[in-house]
Amino acid sequence: MSTATQQYVKWRLEDRVAIVTIDHAPVNALNTATMNELSAVIDEVAADERVKAVIITGNGMAFVAGADINEIAAIQNADEAVRLVKGGQAVFDKIESLTKPVIAAINGVALGGGLELAMACHIRIASDRAKLGQPEINLGIIPGFGGTQRLPRIVGWAKATELLLTADNITAQEAFRIGLVNKVVPESDVVKQSLGLAKKITGFGAQAIGAIMEALAYGRSHDLADSLDREAQLFGRVAETQDKKEGVAAFKEKRRPNFSDR
Repeated sequence: MSTATQQYVKWRLEDRVAIVTIDHAPVNALNTATMNELSAVIDEVAADERVKAVIITGNGMAFVAGADINEIAAIQNADEAVRLVKGGQAVFDKIESLTKPVIAAINGVALGGGLELAMACHIRIASDRAKLGQPEINLGIIPGFGGTQRLPRIVGWAKATELLLTADNITAQEAFRIGLVNKVVPESDVVKQSLGLAKKITGFGAQAIGAIMEALAYGRSHDLADSLDREAQLFGRVAETQDKKEGVAAFKEKRRPNFSDR
């Protein structure tokens, strides 16, 4: 689990779910140190065979209020800027490509880099008091951790263009209406409901979970024909598992399956 050297990002295991918490007071801004720790934690949970699903949340009243403005202000040239955002993109790409489902428990504001982090997760559950947005244009810059690419793929190009060009912050309810979040829940229940969803997912076999995540990831960057072929190959892989045999047997015997993740 979290090591003594991790100052801003910690995680704990509850059943088969890794709960990752960003704790960088006061608003969990994503500076380089926080991003490096987040990257290291994602590597840990990816490698830990006990973990079948992941929740990412923030400590306090914010999920993540954005990137560290001081680091942005210190940028001297385009090369430095590109290195900074490429590093952030690599961390979020790692999250998005994880074959274990990642749920963003958006407990408060998710702005700028915070919304980009949430969009890199596979499922988003938001507090009814959360505010979401990409306000970078206010600073004379653009999103750099994937906001211009993930936002339109989630909500559509027209709505994403509006949000990116106006810097409007939207409510959790509006985010749900446009498909940016999966569910809106009371502020006090965000992690609890995220954990409930994660535990429901972890009740299924790890082989099938991983294959679904692989198929979805492949489909994001390939055309339909290639993606259907990949789906067929993954179907073939899980068809040989013990969990497939158990699932079919349980269905025939009208009982709950007891998956072994093999």
